[in-house]
Amino acid sequence: MTIDELTDLLKASLPGSLTPLQEMVLRYSWEGKTYADMAAETNYVKEYLSRTASELWSSLSKFWGKPVSKNNLRFYFESRQLTNSQQQLIEAFRRQSTTSSLEFPSGPVALNSKFYIERPPIESLAYEEVTKPGSITRIRAPWKMGKTSLMLRILAHAEAQKYQTVTIDFQQAGKILFSDIDKFFRWFATYISRKLQLEPNLDEYWDEDMGSKVSCSIYFESYILDSIKSCLVLGLNEVNRVFEYPEVAEEFFSLLRSWYEQASTTKIWQNLRLVLTYSTEIYIPLQIHQSPFNVGLPLKLPSLTPEQVMILSQRYGLEWANSQNKQLMGMVGGHPYLVQLAFYYMCQRELMLKQLLQEAPTESGIYNDHLRRLLAILQSEPALENAYKQVLASEHPLKLISLLAYKLDSLGLIYMNGDFVTHSCELYRLYFKNQLLEKG
Repeated sequence: MTIDELTDLLKASLPGSLTPLQEMVLRYSWEGKTYADMAAETNYVKEYLSRTASELWSSLSKFWGKPVSKNNLRFYFESRQLTNSQQQLIEAFRRQSTTSSLEFPSGPVALNSKFYIERPPIESLAYEEVTKPGSITRIRAPWKMGKTSLMLRILAHAEAQKYQTVTIDFQQAGKILFSDIDKFFRWFATYISRKLQLEPNLDEYWDEDMGSKVSCSIYFESYILDSIKSCLVLGLNEVNRVFEYPEVAEEFFSLLRSWYEQASTTKIWQNLRLVLTYSTEIYIPLQIHQSPFNVGLPLKLPSLTPEQVMILSQRYGLEWANSQNKQLMGMVGGHPYLVQLAFYYMCQRELMLKQLLQEAPTESGIYNDHLRRLLAILQSEPALENAYKQVLASEHPLKLISLLAYKLDSLGLIYMNGDFVTHSCELYRLYFKNQLLEKG
């Protein structure tokens, strides 16, 4: 059995169920981590974890009638097959717990949500990178693919290491902030100061003769990093918004690159770690030595695999067959949001898979709001709309102007393979063929 099956079986069977801390110890132990490892990755003291584990092993031993310990946990259970009664018990438990905890898929997946699906080795690489002095982690994926959900987990891991964290979502920044380079840098410095509960003290460090970029660096080094006396992780979400303003982008991204390089020679800059998310390749001209997008750890979020979609269906408590998995993925691929939305409605017993798939590319389907948003974006940019029409009309992969290809990729509408592109999933092909080609 898997660790998910074991934890659900225990929750459904044990009178007192499992506490969140016991479940954490159970999962860490399954991975072979020591109590020292667990303590290093959480806010718990090693001795407290050991006591919790001792109670857990005692309960498990009584329940199974055989001695269970940290050392034999995985060896004992991984080779065991669930009985029919145990499978039924787990399915009933999952249906009940899913119905009571179900949330409509919209924003990032919450840290305590069981509906977050890891895509190994991405998470482990990111957790390791954020602990490295002066590091940059770059997360790229199209819209609604889980970039922010991953960033939340990286920042939570950083906080467990006693680091301070600040998140900036550039989608929430008003246009006026990008109208002037000095205004942008002052806003950036002020925002981070306030999030760290530091009184903004820009006037003491800002010098017009030196310029905004140098002033911002001095402010960070001499005020922010010096004041907090700990590592600081900046989560910069959707930085592709800055790409739309080339003058600001050139100065801002070269500043981030300079901070990264200063970490190799100046100790205080080693305390700063950056996590960047963006939806597309960089299509603004940046000198190689001035770009933060060719250094650090690059992470490109892939679609969910059939196995991962199957795991997600189990967490939703669905009785899900391989044939159903193939049908759903044939329509939406492994797009996390589109898959989650389907499982949500099926779990609510509002739709059966057959009806969901029939209605999916129509105005009456569950994806109508998502599709209309994409349609509005396309229709607001005629060149982008015409480029996508070419993709829809072509029976073979084709080349597009790089800028247009990058923008379509950022929306998740195409799949890029080298210089060639195709539509990314059947849902988009059917809907937009009807909206842009047949109606046009």
